[in-house]
Amino acid sequence: MNRVFLVGGLRSHIGIRNGIFKKVRPEVLGGMVAKALCERYDLTSPDALICGNAVGPGGNIGRLLLLEGGLPERVPALTIDLQCASGLAAVHMAALAIMAGEWDVVLAGGVESASLQPARRYAENDERSGLRNPVFTAAQFRPGEYSDDAMLLGAERAAKAAGISREEADEAALLSQERAKKTAEEGVLDDVILPLFGSSRDEAIRKRMSPKLLERAPRVTDFPDGILTAANTCTINDGAAFILLASERWLKERGMTPMAEIEGFSMVGSDPATPPLSADAAVSALLRDKGLFYSDVTAFEYNEAFAVISAAFRKKHRDVADRLNRWGGALAYGHPYGASGAEIMIHLTKILEKEGGYGVAAIPAAGGIGEAILIRSWGSSRKEPLKEKTWEAVF
Repeated sequence: MNRVFLVGGLRSHIGIRNGIFKKVRPEVLGGMVAKALCERYDLTSPDALICGNAVGPGGNIGRLLLLEGGLPERVPALTIDLQCASGLAAVHMAALAIMAGEWDVVLAGGVESASLQPARRYAENDERSGLRNPVFTAAQFRPGEYSDDAMLLGAERAAKAAGISREEADEAALLSQERAKKTAEEGVLDDVILPLFGSSRDEAIRKRMSPKLLERAPRVTDFPDGILTAANTCTINDGAAFILLASERWLKERGMTPMAEIEGFSMVGSDPATPPLSADAAVSALLRDKGLFYSDVTAFEYNEAFAVISAAFRKKHRDVADRLNRWGGALAYGHPYGASGAEIMIHLTKILEKEGGYGVAAIPAAGGIGEAILIRSWGSSRKEPLKEKTWEAVF
């Protein structure tokens, strides 16, 4: 199989719903990011573009995005809907194609506009039109569950299953905000963020967050003894992000140095009633397959759409708790569904650029699907022998 390398990435600022990008069509926003990424690496024509999108108007928005961005019409494009994990699944699929020798250089990532999310309606002959409001915004992810709040309820069940308290969730939310604020103030992500349509910052990062504000945040569900609030649940967002993946041959022909190499990936199914727990299930499977342990990984990026995701990680993996979302996560930046996978991959490569070693990006998706990708900083020594360990030490 061909080796696959991450050359670089670029993202927009992340806007809140009805914020800075409220009137910007997702294919326009994403097209501008994709085009700018190609220009950064002097790439006139990638072999393909794979785009994640979850709540757009349907159709092949990846193809429309490519054309709106002015990329050559001969370049094929396809769209993946794995809900929250769509962007990371796009990277996964692009890497497989390069490994197989189908393509040499691919743009992978995604775009989302919650601001322009269309309402949908069940057909008259569909029995679900009589079980709930026939006009809906969230697709059905689990048999027998039809609520637009299905993901919120799934997060409440996950919190209960993992033994996460409101206080632990609030602590995770506060830490995420503090880290993201510090990262923004230091400008460490400025070179991978493309200001568009007057954007100047990630809108969901709160300049002032405190334990008192967290305590006063209203609950967002009627779940018995629920812990989810408006402060420990991510905002609803708009944004776009893409990364450039390439084969070793393509890089050698151009004398280019990558940022990281993709070492492996995992997509697993888990309990659809508690989807937030699927991210760590995918990471466990991936590390086990590669003969690695959590302690071998420099940095983890989990898409924390709900604080239960990061709180559960810190509770389960206490010895590496500080390695999770080092620069803050979705609780601070927001979660533009289809774009989040590429976004956290970009953040992860920037962290490894400074510190080296292995990094893992992971996202739990609706329906109980976990997606995870393992990368290794190109500055790190490769293929060193792994030490003998016992699985019981970690798993």
